[in-house]
Order: sequence, then structure tokens, then C-alpha cells
Amino acid sequence: QVQLVESGGGLVQAGGSLRLSCAASEETRNYYNMAWFRQPPGKEREFVGFIAWNDGGTSYADSVKDRFTISRDKPKNTLYLQMNNLKPEDTALYYCAATIKWTDLNTARQYDYWGQGTQVTVSS
Repeated sequence: QVQLVESGGGLVQAGGSLRLSCAASEETRNYYNMAWFRQPPGKEREFVGFIAWNDGGTSYADSVKDRFTISRDKPKNTLYLQMNNLKPEDTALYYCAATIKWTDLNTARQYDYWGQGTQVTVSS
């Protein structure tokens, strides 16, 4: 069974940094594309970024481009989200996700497996 467990969330002041981790089960080591999504309080879940299994290529939402970096440690089978210059609007529950699909990877419905989420709160 595919399992994803996020960690690393917390409270940080605006302008600070956090790194989120997602420990993934062995099934995701091959063929799975992986992503980060987030859900701000009272709002819908939104795309943050994804990383492709084959070549490590990445794509980001405009709202986080140049501030966030997604990476994947293959030996540890762990997904990361490095978040710099955090803003209050980044406050959300952050999820990692995995899929064997290969199109529309900025869309939540393409992902079949999800973690439980880790909370990030950014104070002004």
C-alpha cells in the first residue's frame, strides 16, 4: 500500500523558512510522480508544485515560484519542500501526493495517494 507521511510544519514569522518532508513507502520509488498541495483555512486545496520521477523536472504555481523548491531524495525515498521568504498567505495545511499518471499534474484529481498533511502557520 502506498503511504505518505508529512512532517516539518510549524509556526514561523514572515520572511522565514521551513522545510517540509514527506516519507514515502517503497511503492513510490519507481514510476510515481509526486507533488505538494496546500489548503488555506476556509479555502479549496491548491497546487504548489510537482516533481517528475523520470528526470526530476519540476513545476510550480506562480504564487510560490522563486520562493519554494521541491526535491526528491531517491535513496531515502523522501520528498521535500523548501519554503523561503514565507508570507502570511502561505498559511495552510500542506499535503504530499503521488500518482502514476503523466498529464495535468497540477490538478489534485490526478493524484491517487495523499498524506494526512502538516500545518504551516506564518505570522506577520
